[in-house]
Amino acid sequence: MKLLALFFSLLFTSFLNAQDMKITELPYAEIPEYPDNYTASTVAARMIDGLGFRYYWATEGLNDVDLKYKSSENGRTNGETIDHIFSLSKIIVNVTLEIPNDGFGKDTLSFMAKRKATLLNFKKASDILLKTESLEDLKIIFKSDTGTRTFPFWNNINGPIADALWHTGQVVMLRRASGNPFNSKVNVFSGKVKE
Repeated sequence: MKLLALFFSLLFTSFLNAQDMKITELPYAEIPEYPDNYTASTVAARMIDGLGFRYYWATEGLNDVDLKYKSSENGRTNGETIDHIFSLSKIIVNVTLEIPNDGFGKDTLSFMAKRKATLLNFKKASDILLKTESLEDLKIIFKSDTGTRTFPFWNNINGPIADALWHTGQVVMLRRASGNPFNSKVNVFSGKVKE
């Protein structure tokens, strides 16, 4: 009997440790330390870090009811809004990787996989920007059957980055409306979670 109790105790502890590892694998539970210097690239990276932190907590603990909720008949569901943010995260990271955007198709990822991929896209983009000397060579490139269109990094700021921030706010509003409010201990100013 004692051996069985020990076995279940170890199994439960292993399960908890595995869950902790899954949680800590995701970036932006806290905002990273800020860079030592202000440059165009470090400021852009910090904007994405702020977005990542907000997105992490906007999407933390969402359930099926939250994901299906929409505020009006013609509005997007919270899940559809998260799909859109995922697409925006691909554009944001593709700019830093200097990869053209040629349409993303319909994703079949689970919510958790999409959430993780979105956060990792934000982190990768930020990490690259922290090492980037100049933003002038980083362009948004859209390829389609009708041709290629190229835009300067400025459009990344007022386009995908600002749009992702906007929609992250919508996720917070929709989850509040569906009865699962944003964690009140999250401080977006400090980028920390109050104890």
